Amino acid sequence: MREALRLLIGGRARRRWVHLILGGALAMPYVFVGTVIVGPLTGVNDVFGSLPLQLGSFAVGLPIATVTSLFPLTRPLESAAVRALCGIDGDALAHGPARTRAERARTAAWFTLHLGFGGVIAGMSLAVPPFAAALIVLPLFAGLRHSPLALPEVLDHGWALALSPVAGLATLLALAACAAGCGALLARWAPALLGPTPEDRLAAAEARAADLAARNRLARELHDSVGHALSAVTLQASAARRLLDTDPEFVREALAAIEDTTRRTVGELDAVLGVLRDGDAPGTAPAPTLATDLDGLLRRTRAAGQPVTATIAADPAALPPLVSREAYRIVQEGLSNALKHAGTPVAVRIATADGHLEITVENVLGTARTPRPGGGHGLRGVADRVRLLGGTAEAGPSGDAWRLSVRLPLTTPTAPPATAADLRPRPLPKGSA
Repeated sequence: MREALRLLIGGRARRRWVHLILGGALAMPYVFVGTVIVGPLTGVNDVFGSLPLQLGSFAVGLPIATVTSLFPLTRPLESAAVRALCGIDGDALAHGPARTRAERARTAAWFTLHLGFGGVIAGMSLAVPPFAAALIVLPLFAGLRHSPLALPEVLDHGWALALSPVAGLATLLALAACAAGCGALLARWAPALLGPTPEDRLAAAEARAADLAARNRLARELHDSVGHALSAVTLQASAARRLLDTDPEFVREALAAIEDTTRRTVGELDAVLGVLRDGDAPGTAPAPTLATDLDGLLRRTRAAGQPVTATIAADPAALPPLVSREAYRIVQEGLSNALKHAGTPVAVRIATADGHLEITVENVLGTARTPRPGGGHGLRGVADRVRLLGGTAEAGPSGDAWRLSVRLPLTTPTAPPATAADLRPRPLPKGSA
């Protein structure tokens, strides 16, 4: 019983009832236009005094409503009303205006159904409650039998008079059932008539993919630049503190490296935040590359007390800008991992061979430092960068050392379009990325 009442007069049913009433209100101008047509055709001046003529005016006005609903903005307006009042998931409905002929036709069908059902339910909602209320109180007020309500003559009988309250309640329940049924039908048809087309879904998926790609790219940039800087500054400060009394020259170098690291990182952070705020970052520091920033990266890493040997068998200035930029981040991440986890000498090798840029970052496995909990994002970022450039990468133990080995093609001037699989962060396996 409670479930039945909820379906008839629950919150969702009441909101759908309001949606139908709004449809009836929208139908009224078209009904008035219909009366202008029906009145002269029938020779009746007072069309509203006859129920058949009212229904005829309603039937004439609906096709006019169908024609006016062909404007593109009808769909977003109707979709907004359905989302708010009919309890339909927003993703099941289109957001933009109807553009194609098929979309306009489906919108017109929906608009006609909304106004058709809404006009009927709105009319019933105006006429039925007073009639039902009169039936309920009729046994107490016998004079109502001769009122302008035009109650049935059968109510002159005693048994009918006794049953009139039951009939009144049944009439109200019938009205609620009609409203609930019409509301449920419209809610069921809404996704089919107002829902997105395959083209709409594809456009939305492409927009989400582009947004996710941008978010992942910004996350990689923040992790690689800020994460490396914090690790380097922490170790530089720790080394300076330990040697403060015994090696002032090293302390001065460490402090200078801290100043340089933080200044550069603030510039990179401003660039990333500028992209987040405005979609562009005019006037901010350019992204670091091997050609312009590799020497500084090695110098700052050594200032943290990390022994680094570098073998450069390539001309960084001759590399494509995109490859140079991504290669810098890969080297940065390799050094950052060594700073955080190893504490042993690191060997960096950068060379070109067979149309590829080869990067190797290797350090002896050691236990000098405790790995920082919650890490692992850096290797995933390396995997994403390598995969989007069409390269390969391997990371893992190699004998008594840990090795990160990357091959990037030099013939890729721009990153290829990201697919859905590319946009999902994945850890770097031991093997091809």
